[in-house]
Amino acid sequence: MAERLLVKAKACNVRVLLPLDHICHTACCATDSPLVTENANIPDGYIALDIGPKTAEQYQNCIASCRTAVWSGPMGVYEMPSYSNGTFVIAKAMGDGTQERGLVSIIGGGASATAARVCGHEGRVSHISSGGGASLDLLLEGKNLPGISVLDDL
Repeated sequence: MAERLLVKAKACNVRVLLPLDHICHTACCATDSPLVTENANIPDGYIALDIGPKTAEQYQNCIASCRTAVWSGPMGVYEMPSYSNGTFVIAKAMGDGTQERGLVSIIGGGASATAARVCGHEGRVSHISSGGGASLDLLLEGKNLPGISVLDDL
């Protein structure tokens, strides 16, 4: 399925950004010395717990070049300091873009909204919704949401 999605994106001239590197550890627990991969491959015995610095920079640069950005889902296990950088970089990029150049920034999803609040960027973006999947349905797919569509009848 992923391969078909990438082929379709390419055919539609849509650039899909995938991780270039990862922050890994052998278990989902805090550590002072996580493994930073050199590329997108995750070594045997490790799990990816955050995006790596190259990926964070790539995503940050992408947000800096956008007029609208929609973010749904943390980049890693932001609740643990060892794995919070990727998520916090994205939150800051969204806030900076909004404040400095009028980026329309939308955060959809309770975890992303909480992460933005934890790192101090919640009030710097255009819109936050705790309904991640519902936000994506409404904004990106144009679906009617029952709680919203009933308002049309008033």
